[in-house]
Formats: sequence, structure tokens, C-alpha cells
Amino acid sequence: MNKKISFFSSMQYKIALVFILLLLSTIEVIGAYFVHRLEQQNVENFKTQVQLPSWMTAPLSTDLSSNTTKSRRNIRNTVKDFTNVQISEMEVIDNQGRIVATKDDNNQQLVGKRTTNSQIKDAIYSGRKVTQISHSDREGSYYLSITPLINSSGENNTVVGAIYIRADMDQVYKNINRIVFIFFISSLVAGIFGALISIVVARAITRPIAEMKRQANRMANGDYSGQVRVYSNDELGQLAIAVNNLSVKVEEEQENSKSERLRLDSVLGQMTDGVVATDRHGKVIIINEAAQNFLDIDAEQATTMQLDDVLKLDDHVTFNDLLNDQSSQVIGPNIASDGDELTLQVDFSLTKRSTGFVTGLVCVLHDITKQQRIDQDRREFVSNVSHELRTPLTSLHSYIETLNEGAWQDPNIAPQFLKVTQEETERMIRMVNSLLSLSRLDQGTAKMNVELVNFNEMFNYILDRFDLVIQKDEKKAQEEGKPVKHYKIKRIFTRRDLWVEIDPDKMTQAIDNIINNALKYSPDGGLITCRLLDTNHSLILSISDQGLGIPRKDLKHIFDRFYRVDKARSRKQGGTGLGLAIAKEVIEAQGGHMWVKSAENHGSTFYISLPYDPMENGGYWDEKF
Repeated sequence: MNKKISFFSSMQYKIALVFILLLLSTIEVIGAYFVHRLEQQNVENFKTQVQLPSWMTAPLSTDLSSNTTKSRRNIRNTVKDFTNVQISEMEVIDNQGRIVATKDDNNQQLVGKRTTNSQIKDAIYSGRKVTQISHSDREGSYYLSITPLINSSGENNTVVGAIYIRADMDQVYKNINRIVFIFFISSLVAGIFGALISIVVARAITRPIAEMKRQANRMANGDYSGQVRVYSNDELGQLAIAVNNLSVKVEEEQENSKSERLRLDSVLGQMTDGVVATDRHGKVIIINEAAQNFLDIDAEQATTMQLDDVLKLDDHVTFNDLLNDQSSQVIGPNIASDGDELTLQVDFSLTKRSTGFVTGLVCVLHDITKQQRIDQDRREFVSNVSHELRTPLTSLHSYIETLNEGAWQDPNIAPQFLKVTQEETERMIRMVNSLLSLSRLDQGTAKMNVELVNFNEMFNYILDRFDLVIQKDEKKAQEEGKPVKHYKIKRIFTRRDLWVEIDPDKMTQAIDNIINNALKYSPDGGLITCRLLDTNHSLILSISDQGLGIPRKDLKHIFDRFYRVDKARSRKQGGTGLGLAIAKEVIEAQGGHMWVKSAENHGSTFYISLPYDPMENGGYWDEKF
């Protein structure tokens, strides 16, 4: 946050204010002491100036002690002749309180009268000197001094009178005030200069601090390009150097953190397993794309939810339970967004600091749908093999047991039983051979004898063979008096010769399986259409029949091993349930694809696609020339 600070809230103002207040306080203390000392010094000097000399007080004491007319006249002459410009009033009073002499010509009528000043009486009575400085609006400032006169000629010192002096101090205080005013003006000028200097000093101090603040704000916003200017080698300069070093270090750490984050995001994004991380309260903070796909949730929504809600765990499982027990759990099977079943295995792991403090939980989601499907297929495969073998073995056991009990001697029954036994044995041999072929194809050990083959001729050869088989079966059925089923094979071939590199034996086996199924499930008079076309990069073979078709629910399982749409009918006709599975494996092993389109009661069409490049095989050149 980069909020603008007003001047009166800034550090510059505060530092300047402190300097100014410190300067004013210093001036105030020095001024008070200076004024006090100035006043004290001036008052002392004034007192010294108005103090009566001893050459004057001694004769006055002698004259007052004699108390004669001559002595009184001498006192008046002494007072009148004494000149001191600071003394405005001067009186000599005897020990009886009568005024003997006064310097003021306008108050000569007071001579001989008793004084009414109680301070003079107290001074004569106590024998102590009295001094006083008074201030009044009417009379101004004046200094008052009452000095007892003591006669020391006798054995005892006797107070014979006192001298009353009053001196005007207005000029003294005017001089003091003038000096104080000059000091005030000087202090004011010094204060102004001090304030200006304090502002300059404060600005010099706060400038690097302000630059460091701006650099800190830039660093907070992710800009580490700026540098703080170093003005000096003092503490602020060292702090500026430290900020610059910090900026470089933070930028390096930020780059390292960013690169680590990108690497982590890249790793999480490329992982096929889902990863979900939480804080210590169970709130989701990280979820990768795989986990979003598994859980059918986006990252923005997931980061507002708790882990147990995202994983959709059982109601009795809480986040605290996961912290206490990190055992793996299985979620599902659930229906994924694409409509397929999805089963997840979730492994949990705690994230801790070096101190052992738990900061959260990491969950790794493994898609075990395929593994479970493989396990299920394996169990079904074992069950199907056991079932398929049990049926012919049971038949063999029954027929052999019957023969063993004496039926072998019956010329009518024995040949029939031996024929069934031979057929069931041949069926088991075909099943075992098919299983061995599938095993080799699964393991990739099936040997492919690849040749460059004219596929048109090979396909025609296969269909010609089936035409002969159909004719032979019809002739045999007529001879035996059995019902005859009539089939017709229609051929739609491209005129171009299609040369492909394949294993002709295994390809013939695959096509035989498809045509055999078409013949088995086609009705009497059914038409089997065989097409051979080519595209730019593929050879397309299709075999269509007019049979019962395949229900929609069975289409995705039609290439599974031992899978039969009509199990009873298929087994009755001698099928093993492995023909289509072998055909698909053979075609895919040679780089091709196989699929089916069918609708119930509308027949089926099986397609085979093989890689084909007419330029490499000279197809177009043959056509041109």
C-alpha cells in the first residue's frame, strides 16, 4: 500500500519539529538564566552605586550621638552636600524617630518631626539594615535602603539613628529590558535560522529513508530493478547498501521460487496421477489438471472447498481422521465426465516443517480403473476358460463312461459316441490353440512373416475357398437329406491392385473368423457383402451380413474374449468365443484397426483398416502404364 503521507505526518516534519523544540527550549533556558543574571548583576551594581561611603556615615554617627545644634547643622550640611544622581530621596533620623535632615528641598518642613515610616522604626529598634526593591504602576521601580547608624566610641555600640535612602530604578530596568529585547530578537533570528537548518538536516536524513521506502514499495510490487542511492557511509548509508543487497537477494530468491514453481506446475501438469494439497485446516490450495479431470471439478471451485468434500469421502471420514491415519482409500467406482466408470486409489501424506509442525496434507490420486478391469477380466477369463473346458470335458466324461460300461460293443451307438468325442476333443484343441495364439500376441512374441502381398488376389482366394465350402456343404446336406441353407457372397472390389506388407497366414485366419461368423449367423438365403476399397493412406476391407445383428449394449464387448451375444447358440455351433478377439489382435499387430457397426435385426458390418501407401507400392504407376 503506497498511501501518500501529509507533511505534518511525515518523519521530516517530526525531526524538524524536534530540532526546533530543542532549540527553543535551549534558548528559553539560556534566556531565563541570562535575564536573571543580568537583573541580578545590574541590581548589585545599582546597590553598590547608591551605597553611602563610610567617610559619610561615620561623621553622621558622631554628630547624632552628640545631639547638639552644631552637630545637627553639620548633619544637614553633610546631607545637602552629598551628591548621587541615583538617589532621589535621603533622610537622616535619630534614635527617637525624628527627622534630623532631608535631601529633598521640598520636604524641609519634615525636619524635626517624627517619621511615620514603620520600616525606619523597625530598623532603629532592631539595628538591622533594611533593603527593598519595589514596583508600582504609580511610582515605578525604586530601591529603598535603611541603614542604622551605630556609635562605637563608647563601651557599647549604640544605635544613634538611621539613614533612609530611596533610589529610582526605572533606568536600570529599562536597560535590562532593552538588553532582554535585543536578546529576544537575536534568539528569534537564531530560532528561524535553526528551524531552516533543522528542516535541511531533516530532509537530508529523511531523503535516503524516503528512497528506501520507495524501493521497498517497488519490491513489494515485484520490481527489483531500482537501486537506493548511497549518500554517505554512516548508518543510513549502510542501511541503503543493505536494502540494495536485499533487493538483489530477494530478486534472486523470487526468480528461484518462480522457476521452482514453474517446474512444480510443469511436473504436476504432466503427471498422470492427480495431486491435491491442503493447508492445516483441510482447505484445498493446490490441485493439478489430472485431479481436476478425475474429480470433475475446476481449480477455482476446488480451492474454496474442504478436502473431504472434494474427494467425496464417506460422511464419517473427516479431515482430522485423515491427519491421524494416512491409510490409502479407494473412491468409486464413479461415473466419469465421459460416461466411463472411474475408480481411484488415494494415498495420503502429511506435510511438516522442520520443527514437526503439520502444515497440511498431500493426496495422490491413482486411476486404478484399468488395473481393476484387468483383474476383473482375468477373473472372468479364468472363469470362462474353466466353463468352456468343463462343458466338453463333461461330455467326454459322459460318453467315455458310457462306452466303458459296454456301449463300445454296440455297433449303432459306439461310432456315434466316438464321433462326438472326437468333435469335442477337436473343439478343445482349437480353444487351446486360440488361447496360445492370443497369449503370444499379448506378449508380443508372435512371429510375423511379413510379405508384400497383392491383397485383391489374397481376398479373392479366401472368398473363392468359402464359395467352395458353401457348395460342398449344400451338396452334403442334400445327400444326407438335411435342410439346406443357401448363402451368397457378393464382392465389391476396387480395380486398382492393392499391395500391402502383411503376414498372409495370420491375415487369412482373421478374415476366416469374420466370414465364418457371418455364415453362422446369416439366415437362409442371406447375402454376405465383401468390399475392398482404398483411400490415400489406408486399405479398407468390410464384411457385411444380414444376420440377427448385435444389440447396442453388446457392441463394446464384442471383441472381448469368450464373449458371446447368444451363448447357447454360439456354443451349439461350435464357437469358442475367441475368434473376433484373435482377429482384432492379429490386425492391430500389423498396424491396422478393426471395428464393427451393427443394429439389432439389421445385420452387422465388420471393418478392417490397414496402412497402405500407393506411391511406395507403385499402384499409381501401374495404373498409368
